[in-house]
Amino acid sequence: MGVGSYRFLSPILSETKRRLLAQTPGPPSLSPTSFLGSSRALCSAPSSEEQNPAPPNPNPDGNPNPSRRTRTPLEKQFESWVERLRPGFAADDVEAALRAQSDPDLALDLFRWTALQRGYRHTPSVYLAMLHIAVTSRRFSQAEALVDEILAGACPRDLALFNAAIHFCCSRRHLFSRAFDVFKKMQQRHRDASAAACCRPNLQTYSMLLGAILRRFNKPPVSYVYLHAVRSLVRQMKASGVIPDTFAMNLIIKAYSRCLEMDEAIRVFKEMGLYGCEANEFTYGYITKGLCEKGRIDGGMGYFKEMREKGLVPSSSVYMALVSSLALERRFEEAIKVLFDMLANSMAPDMLTYRTLLEGLCREGRTEEAFELLEELGRRGAMNRRMYSDLLDGLHWLCQPHD
Repeated sequence: MGVGSYRFLSPILSETKRRLLAQTPGPPSLSPTSFLGSSRALCSAPSSEEQNPAPPNPNPDGNPNPSRRTRTPLEKQFESWVERLRPGFAADDVEAALRAQSDPDLALDLFRWTALQRGYRHTPSVYLAMLHIAVTSRRFSQAEALVDEILAGACPRDLALFNAAIHFCCSRRHLFSRAFDVFKKMQQRHRDASAAACCRPNLQTYSMLLGAILRRFNKPPVSYVYLHAVRSLVRQMKASGVIPDTFAMNLIIKAYSRCLEMDEAIRVFKEMGLYGCEANEFTYGYITKGLCEKGRIDGGMGYFKEMREKGLVPSSSVYMALVSSLALERRFEEAIKVLFDMLANSMAPDMLTYRTLLEGLCREGRTEEAFELLEELGRRGAMNRRMYSDLLDGLHWLCQPHD
């Protein structure tokens, strides 16, 4: 066992001696400097030399007074904060000390040192402060360790703390399953009914988990697997009496639309009024795009017109899906009208959308109209010169006779 590890364990050995020798004063507790050194040593993997240490040099620096070692600035700051906390500190004092630190590593050292003090236990607010410091300073391994401690019951259950842990886990792809471990912990029954009630998942909890699931949607087979998780989460949300807002409803509609389950998406859309939610441009956009990809162009145009009548502007991806779908259905007048509406809202299609519309006109024998439309788009500055040249070459090639 290394020297740093022995020092780290000395408070535990000291406590054992105190209990055995109740009549005599126990040995002094671990000094802040010793704790700082041992905690640093434990955070790093031991090398081969540390596992088989050479005999220690009593005076490696040639200092005539080896008992007085020069302390580093970090050690001085650590000792200074320890001195401030020593006279019977409380959780509020620890939280204030942590938030006052500009060095996240020093804050973590203070967090660990205070946890070892007799008669003290970290509160949820202290864990929340430390988790925030670890995440904002990108100390992700330490933040992950804090989540493990929270799951193990290192502090009382708290809604804000658990939501913060879920938020962190949802932001790290490899911690996706850990987020649901925290969610299950929140749902567990507690012997104290009031404590269990105050830690039940709320709307923020469900919204974060729905968003995390949607970020895993990819190709249809994978999306259908995660759609089952969305359905399960929505059932639990409704059963627990949590009322969704527009953001949560949009996430549900987006999930169904991504899987082209448009009847389900429209059903959720119609339920929005029951919860006092008002559809926005994202709501209409998800349904419009999903209906177009499903091949239900008339339904998509209906929701698009309703959205524009309300003064809502869809995203460029919704515009392009609608233009391409209309062009493929040879509904060129409507496609051109939607295209100009898109340009009027300072958005421009990509190369594929332009080609779908212009080449579709050429294949229908409306070559002159295709060239006029391209010229009009060039005058409006709807594309750069290279894109204009490529589209023009493509139209010329289509107009040439081919054997």
